[in-house]
Amino acid sequence: MTTNPRPSHAVARLLSVRLITDDVARLVGFYERVTGAGAAWSTPDFAEVSTPVGTVAIGSSRTVALFGTGAARPADNHSAIIEFLVVDVDAEHARLRDLVDGFVDEPTTMPWGNRSLLLRDPDGNLVNLFTPVSPEAVAKFGA
Repeated sequence: MTTNPRPSHAVARLLSVRLITDDVARLVGFYERVTGAGAAWSTPDFAEVSTPVGTVAIGSSRTVALFGTGAARPADNHSAIIEFLVVDVDAEHARLRDLVDGFVDEPTTMPWGNRSLLLRDPDGNLVNLFTPVSPEAVAKFGA
């Protein structure tokens, strides 16, 4: 793999992923349970669930008009996976059985060295919980 030359400007920092939903409270509750972090509510239409590394921002479909009508559609993601590093993916699988309607896959050790659990949030967005298990993955994530 090649790396890009050093940019002439500061590198952007990813701070959050925003999900648009028709039911903010339901989705916020789901991510609070998955992460163990409480939400910070700005308005009834917007909340953030922050982890030590990044934030899942959750906005109501009513906010989409602020960005441009039709800019985003709730519960319509078919390409992104929201990923969370966890201490023990198998323990998380057991803990979340009552919260998740159906797991996409059971905990599986992936060829790149992570033990992974793929599930969907209440709006159908893919969520991956993973634990590094190979020496290379452990070194990469400092786990």
